[in-house]
Amino acid sequence: MANSIPSGQNPYEIWSKLVEDTMKVNPAMQMTAGYLRDTGKEKDPWLTLINQLWTSSPYNRVLPVDPAEITRAFQQVWLGSMSNPNQALTNYTDFFQRYTQLITSATLNFWSQSEKPLEPVIAPEKGDKRFSTQDWEKNKVFDVLKQSYLLAATTLLKTASETKGLDEKQQRKLVFYLRQYLDAISPSNSTFTNPQVIHETIQSGGQNLVAGMSNLMRDIKAGQIKMTDTEAFEPGRNLALTPGQVVYRNKLIELIQYTPSTEKVHAVPLLFVPNWINKYYILDMQPQNSLLKYMVDQGFTVFVISWKNPDASMEETTFDDYMALGPLTALKVVKEITESPTVNTVGYCIGGTLLSMTMSYLAKKGDNTISSATLFVSLQDFTEVGDTGVFIDDAQVEYVETQMMQKGYLDSRTMSTMFNMLRANDLIWSNVVNNYLLGKEPPAFDLLYWNADGTRMTRAAHSFYLRNTYLENNLIKPGKVVLNGVPIDMGDIQQPIYAVGTEQDHIVPWKSAWRVKQLVKGPVRFILGGSGHIAGVISQPSKGRGYWTNDKPVETAAQWFETADRHTGHWWGDWVNWLQPFSDEKVAPPPLGGKTYPPITPAPGTYVLEK
Repeated sequence: MANSIPSGQNPYEIWSKLVEDTMKVNPAMQMTAGYLRDTGKEKDPWLTLINQLWTSSPYNRVLPVDPAEITRAFQQVWLGSMSNPNQALTNYTDFFQRYTQLITSATLNFWSQSEKPLEPVIAPEKGDKRFSTQDWEKNKVFDVLKQSYLLAATTLLKTASETKGLDEKQQRKLVFYLRQYLDAISPSNSTFTNPQVIHETIQSGGQNLVAGMSNLMRDIKAGQIKMTDTEAFEPGRNLALTPGQVVYRNKLIELIQYTPSTEKVHAVPLLFVPNWINKYYILDMQPQNSLLKYMVDQGFTVFVISWKNPDASMEETTFDDYMALGPLTALKVVKEITESPTVNTVGYCIGGTLLSMTMSYLAKKGDNTISSATLFVSLQDFTEVGDTGVFIDDAQVEYVETQMMQKGYLDSRTMSTMFNMLRANDLIWSNVVNNYLLGKEPPAFDLLYWNADGTRMTRAAHSFYLRNTYLENNLIKPGKVVLNGVPIDMGDIQQPIYAVGTEQDHIVPWKSAWRVKQLVKGPVRFILGGSGHIAGVISQPSKGRGYWTNDKPVETAAQWFETADRHTGHWWGDWVNWLQPFSDEKVAPPPLGGKTYPPITPAPGTYVLEK
């Protein structure tokens, strides 16, 4: 393979040849590549044209594609290749050799009478479901189409990852948006290049396309893709069924206390602080995968905060209010109802970030209410936030703040779109194929129903959160964050902590979640669960995805994993064993609410039902 530019050859011409060969494989790239070949300017009328073309497309109302970001991504790849022609030639040579091998293999497979084809030149990544139907492998035409696409895509992504002159964040953003485009133009997303869609069209006489257009019109009206049967679930009907009562309510929270299911319960109660971007019932889905029910059945007195879904009238609600009216008030009520001087606490995602701040706040106040803390997929150090970082920089935060100034809140769909883009093939394009090309209704799936049932965010609180965490990473700077007049320092936290990361988390990278061990003074037991941000935390105990533990002293997350022990089953049992020593002996259950806090309404309450 060549590693230098041959004498007399223009690197521009060499790279143009690579682009042209790539275009032959992926004609959908031709317009964007042509623009990049003809201009090197950051701002150009073509950008305006591309945006206008996308705006005129019916898909723009339901698909989170930013044509300007994608066009800039191609431009950066182009300019980067011009500044590094040796690497461009290496990539082109590799592409050409493998593409030649692919065509040769395809020809031999076509003329061969053998039922066993030659080994593929390139195969989909593990977990890529786009090409799972048999025709993508057994039909020689579709097999070539699939491999041609994968070869072109991987070549472009490799080239993007080698672009010089970018910092780590810029590099991640470049690769992310290029991948978004490559995912979008996959042959699996087109009527005429997806064998499953072709079969369905022939068998139904085209009725799938008629139904698909109807589904598209419905989703355009709703402003988002329908990812699950939204009529199949409802909190209080078949979700959030664990018996309990709302025992306290203010303008920001309802506090739910659950009915005991054991004759005796641990003396120290357990308070859950979920995130306020989604609704609390991720912790109480159906009975078989409800974490709240599981903990009640283990003999704990369980409370959970159900956050209000704010509207424009609450735009001045601050992050200080979220702490004061949320965990601080809930801790006070829990102690009064149970007559326990201490409380064990649990924080999920940004609920865990808020809980960490609350613990530091209480430490400064000399308050020992919190006996222990459990942090599910939660960040305190935002140095490395994974792919979510591509959505957050000064310009984008200013844009979000402008939106919030206009409305008084941030619409939940904005956050939902961001998280869906992190797994675009699974959460976006699979639904495009199912809903619009196959003309089918999405299946009923409780986790996707919950995912679509988001909450709005108040302007003041969300702006404070974004700037002090993702933008400035102030939680690792002692005293930089001040809540209700108290400087926050993670080093003040001395309580024992059980921290959970998940192996495939795209939202909270587990190595960043591990960093809590280095920020607090108290002992930390870190657990790495299988799967991702949701499934790695919430799943049936009998269907645990395995987990890793390591109590040895190490200095980095990588060292922790290298010497960790792998366990089968679910980590919930390990957590209960860890929690019991901080929960004291078992006693008769406390009343539900009592005289000071009489029950208001049965669980799941009213805030969780607000749309």
